[in-house]
Amino acid sequence: MKKCLSLLLAAALALGLTTAATPVRTMADDVNITLWTYPIGNWGNAETVDGLIKGFEEANPGIKVTVEYLDYTNGDDQVNTALEGNAAPDLIMEGPERLVANWGAKGYMVDLADLWDDTDKAEVNAAVQSACFNAEGACYEYPVCMTAHCMAVNLQRFQAAGADQYLNLETRTWSTEDFINAVAALYAAKGDTVATIYCGGQGGDQGTRALINNLYGGTYTDPEHTKYTADSEENVKAIQLLYDMEGIVFDPSIVAGDEINLFRQGILDMSFCWNAAQQNNNANNDPGLTNDGDEIVFMAFPTESGDPRLQGGIWGFGVFDNGDAAKIDASKAFIKYFADGEGTDDAVLASGFFAVRDTAEGNDLSGIYADNAIMSEFTKIMPFLGDYYQVTPGWAEARTAWWNMLQRVGAGGVVADEVAVFVEEANAAAAK
Repeated sequence: MKKCLSLLLAAALALGLTTAATPVRTMADDVNITLWTYPIGNWGNAETVDGLIKGFEEANPGIKVTVEYLDYTNGDDQVNTALEGNAAPDLIMEGPERLVANWGAKGYMVDLADLWDDTDKAEVNAAVQSACFNAEGACYEYPVCMTAHCMAVNLQRFQAAGADQYLNLETRTWSTEDFINAVAALYAAKGDTVATIYCGGQGGDQGTRALINNLYGGTYTDPEHTKYTADSEENVKAIQLLYDMEGIVFDPSIVAGDEINLFRQGILDMSFCWNAAQQNNNANNDPGLTNDGDEIVFMAFPTESGDPRLQGGIWGFGVFDNGDAAKIDASKAFIKYFADGEGTDDAVLASGFFAVRDTAEGNDLSGIYADNAIMSEFTKIMPFLGDYYQVTPGWAEARTAWWNMLQRVGAGGVVADEVAVFVEEANAAAAK
């Protein structure tokens, strides 16, 4: 098994000792590392993570791991404060928009390019690889799992309103016209809010971006990820459509997590912030059901072209450069164990998402969800994965500008004007 060896083991190799099954470190050179993780599936669950860490520590005597759990409300502030105070963690688990385009671009992270060999490059999804490296070839994230973000509908509500005729349940796709007709039918039957454009903060903002970009084929950035292009005619048309639709409400008081709860409670008939992990989880009922037992059907976002482009989610590990070679070495061992080693299948299963690679050190990962009907069905929309534009410079500022723009539109602002302000603000951040 490929592992990042410590200097001690390198010396052992020089003496001709056999090390094929030797742990990365021995108790003679103990090292303690810290992992901060955002709530990526059950990587935000202490009981699950404790079990994962136990397996790693047993396989690597001498390395001890302390974990701190972040959320998407305050997590970025916690990391930035730690960086300013020279108290950053050794490891962090999140996506390229933070690890590559933010902290990596600012020089805080260790280049992990040395962890990739030709086999790794052949095994890992090419689009994922591209998102984890910067233009100069430095890798600031070693990826573990991925998904296609999508939306979901309450099937029984659709059936009761006669709106299920607009869903292609075989392909999980529908057209923009289908979406318009479905919302109209649901609103006529209900006389109340069908869905919300949540815009109370950054959480889950990928859903509103994907909905707006897909409706008429707009884009969010240029293909090179150098500037923001959300002020296109197509996007202006899409936002105006949503604003004008009866049954669709721009709500500045909620974020995606609130929207998901309202959907599960049956208050909303559809959710714009969904993925495989959401489909599998429901504390109040069986997976794939609302709290009241209605069937949840995941769908690609509606498109006029018939070719949905879903925003992908990529998650993996990065290492902060705290100037301690021993901790960097141990952190790399941790990454290889969970991202390309004996712990990879457990790491992926804990995330609730899909592996970014088909094989990890000879271990076939293609069948880890063979007994999960929901995950097997979800693979239908994985081919719709679109461009991973979250690595565009100025991403953090652009996210804030996006939900502020939606709030202004919801308050009655002229759509074209407000989207133009968003693009101006986002591109100013990208140019810094």
